Amino acid sequence: MPYTTLSDQIKKLHNPQRSDAFVKQLRVSVREGDIAAADLPARFELPKQYAKRGSDATYTRKVKDMVIDATADFEAWFENINRELSPARSGGKIKVSAEAIEAGLVDFKALAAETRRKMGASFSKGQALGKSRAGGGTGKAVAKKTAAKRK
Repeated sequence: MPYTTLSDQIKKLHNPQRSDAFVKQLRVSVREGDIAAADLPARFELPKQYAKRGSDATYTRKVKDMVIDATADFEAWFENINRELSPARSGGKIKVSAEAIEAGLVDFKALAAETRRKMGASFSKGQALGKSRAGGGTGKAVAKKTAAKRK
């Protein structure tokens, strides 16, 4: 059976600033019995940089290392969690690029469906505009100005 450590898995994260959230989710999964893991006596430093309030100084946290049973279920769980943690909280939306699509950060099928919907809406809007202009008289009567009669 192949085993891996928590410190090795954190190195594989796309967004190291979310390593604390990964550790929390891993511990919850171990507690619930979804993943088999055991604590190790060694500690390691998380790559996340914490900012101290009121100054520009930063610090890091140390957590206990764990040995994890690297099954296919664990690998699938890790890929799912890694994808969820990839977009930064403050950064918000991921810019669409070929690299983001290849990395799986952007759902290509949803992006293609959205593009198709936009193109269809633009096309039908153009068709409707063309039909309304081609008709010429739309039934609106233009009022003629008449000169007021003097008595």
